[in-house]
Amino acid sequence: MPTYLFWLFSTVMLIGACAVIAFRNPVSSALAMVTSFVGLAALFIGLSAFFVGVIQILVYSGAIMVLFLFIIMLLDLKDEQKRADSFAPLAAGLVLVGAFFIQLVGVLSHKLPFQTAPPLDKETLAAVAATGEFGEGTKITEALSTGSLPDIHLIGHTLFTEYNLPLQILGVLLLVSTVGVVVLSKRQTS
Repeated sequence: MPTYLFWLFSTVMLIGACAVIAFRNPVSSALAMVTSFVGLAALFIGLSAFFVGVIQILVYSGAIMVLFLFIIMLLDLKDEQKRADSFAPLAAGLVLVGAFFIQLVGVLSHKLPFQTAPPLDKETLAAVAATGEFGEGTKITEALSTGSLPDIHLIGHTLFTEYNLPLQILGVLLLVSTVGVVVLSKRQTS
């Protein structure tokens, strides 16, 4: 990815993220979050992670934001009223910004050893297929033995084997939050 495109998409993403916080109207904040998601998807596509970039647009900018807008409209949220300014939230915010800045400097100042990605030539992929890590006769093993990288199958395999419990917990949390919103909206109308 050319450097100017990286800075352009990073700026779009950061402006969208700042607008989420700055806007008082919840619908405007949700649409600013869509802008941030689109900038992030463009960065993924620039890193040649096409599948992740497309999923970012379809799932987050599409489905999740429609769910957010549905919940916002279901709760009938109004513009936030201006409250009296107090020093405590401002001080807490400044302390958090300072803590995150110190953490960021600490992480960026730590030197990592120079690492390169392993080559993805046909011989290396065939050697991985020969280890039998993904089982015999699976689509992943067949694709690796022919010298192609089945990225979607690998993502699915990793998601449903190593991260199956967090995936299930996330599904339950989304279900509980949706049911909670419906219960809250029914309670307000009665």
